[in-house]
Amino acid sequence: MPNFKFQGRSEQGQAVTGTLEASSKDAVAGQLMGRGVTPIKIEEETAGANITKQINTLLGGDKVSTVDLIMFCRQMYTITKAGIPLTRGIRGLAAGVRHQKFQEVLNDVAERLEGGTALSRSLRAHPKIFNDLFVSMINVGETSGNLDQVFKQIGYYIERDEETKKRVKSALRYPTFVVMALAAAIAAINVWVVPAFAKMFSKFDAELPIVTKILIGTSNVFVNYWYLIGIVVALGVFGFLYLIKTEKGKLWWGKQKLNLPIVGELIERASMARYARSFSLMLQAGVPINRALSLCAASIDNAYLGQKIARIREGVERGDSLLRTHNAAQIFTPLVLQMIAVGEESGQIEELLGDVAEFYDREVDYDLQTLTDKIEPILIITMAIFVTILALGIFLPMWSMYDIQK
Repeated sequence: MPNFKFQGRSEQGQAVTGTLEASSKDAVAGQLMGRGVTPIKIEEETAGANITKQINTLLGGDKVSTVDLIMFCRQMYTITKAGIPLTRGIRGLAAGVRHQKFQEVLNDVAERLEGGTALSRSLRAHPKIFNDLFVSMINVGETSGNLDQVFKQIGYYIERDEETKKRVKSALRYPTFVVMALAAAIAAINVWVVPAFAKMFSKFDAELPIVTKILIGTSNVFVNYWYLIGIVVALGVFGFLYLIKTEKGKLWWGKQKLNLPIVGELIERASMARYARSFSLMLQAGVPINRALSLCAASIDNAYLGQKIARIREGVERGDSLLRTHNAAQIFTPLVLQMIAVGEESGQIEELLGDVAEFYDREVDYDLQTLTDKIEPILIITMAIFVTILALGIFLPMWSMYDIQK
């Protein structure tokens, strides 16, 4: 069936735009009237528009950003707290959303609600946008009658999680650019600079220093076998990406990330902050402990740590305490274990887990502040070694030739 673009007005007078798949314009008008939207303009999408839409989908344009989800949670908190009916509130949100894919999703959720489906089940129909943790929290909020507080908590969790990711990416941006620039410089020197000097040295019948021979040999490999280097690099990258998609590969890479020099501890602490915050959030909402641990294991974004958390859940299901299972995991500091012990004894484990998340956040902040100071000396030494080798390889034979001419 063809797609139709439409413009209309909601019952509150808000402008509504979007696309619908239907057999005719009349069918689109009927769907809109059923949603409480008065159609103003309906036109069939052209073939070019459909192709553009498909290209946009392939490029990831349909992906709903974290910012959109945060705004959705905040707006839903306001809507549910004010007592506005969910269907009416979600329709209103869809009318004001500029992201076309998210607008279509919200309209679909509203239609499911109108058909008698619960909100959590309606959201579950779109797993690429609303993950299991999100849906489970909404389900608990519906059951307990605290949907507004659940939306507030989810929005806070997503926002803090996104802030941590941005801080880590920002801290790694500088060393990444330096390494990329250094790699580009090495390639350029081997392809253009060294061959020019090698051609000049070949005119003189003189014994070249070992450093110069190494530079010329490396340059010859770059110039004459660049396609083989490209093939090897491409195969290595694709092989690595394939490896980390397998179950064993995910576990191996998850463990290796934690053992990386300098940034390994940072990644581990950021992951632990995410775990503690999500676990605390779900316990506050009333999610059972075993279910909460399963969701945490799935959302930790590290298969190795996820396996550790899954073992914590298995221990809890056997009847072990949270303290013993977390101690057996061997990924938490003694201070954190003490906080878990106090929280378990006092019956305030969710509050203490929130404190654990704050503790790890402070550790991550400190690591990020000192990360550049740790990486800069390594980068400076690496560049100094490279420049020294290059200088010796080029200038030593030139000095030797000068002495011969004298």
